Amino acid sequence: MNRAIRVAAVAVLCAGFAQVAAACRLALVLAIDVSSSVDADEDQLQRSGLAAALIDPDVQAAFFASPEPVALTVFEWSGRYNQAALAPWRLIESPDDLTATALAVANSSRSHNEFPTAMGHALGYAAGLFQVGPSCLFRTIDIAGDGVNNEGFGPLEAYAAFPLDDVIVNGLVVNAADFEGEVDLIPFFENEVIRGPGAFIEIANSFADYETAMQRKLIRELGVRMLGAAPGTDTVRKPG
Repeated sequence: MNRAIRVAAVAVLCAGFAQVAAACRLALVLAIDVSSSVDADEDQLQRSGLAAALIDPDVQAAFFASPEPVALTVFEWSGRYNQAALAPWRLIESPDDLTATALAVANSSRSHNEFPTAMGHALGYAAGLFQVGPSCLFRTIDIAGDGVNNEGFGPLEAYAAFPLDDVIVNGLVVNAADFEGEVDLIPFFENEVIRGPGAFIEIANSFADYETAMQRKLIRELGVRMLGAAPGTDTVRKPG
């Protein structure tokens, strides 16, 4: 394990906040990509798209499909030291809670626009969020990206270093209609990013498609899971 991973892992495990106890079925971390390959218009499309997806009627129905609530937090990521919270942990117990989170995302300002893609570090940051968030029955990271890891340690190293053994990681592949996406991005998410029983990839062919892809993704990952259920298979789901 290299020094960067050791330092990041220690920071996660030594987070100086008490974990909040809660009766919730799922702790869901949403992570959006603000690396330098995402321009200002694309960034606005993903912020507004995520905000709109959160208050979509079908997504709301998925959030409230069970009496046990979902705990939700959102952050943005780019370089190895460049992650920023957009919406803190919140128990989603009513439509007003979803609206508040959606407004926090829609009104947020981009923290960085000049750094590369350090997805392993983003996953380490997400691990830290679980350490300080509600203790729910299941835990999921929903990570979006428009490029492969190109700085610091990658996802596989992050999974070996951080306490993520029981965490499902799903991926939103953005801008996969271009040549680079078709050749490199989908296999990268398939082989190195998604993780755990039933993990899957949702594809947005452009940032303009971000909202509808996020709707599909949230509905799928918010499906009520049962203890002892047979594991699913890792899948890629394309629009259509």
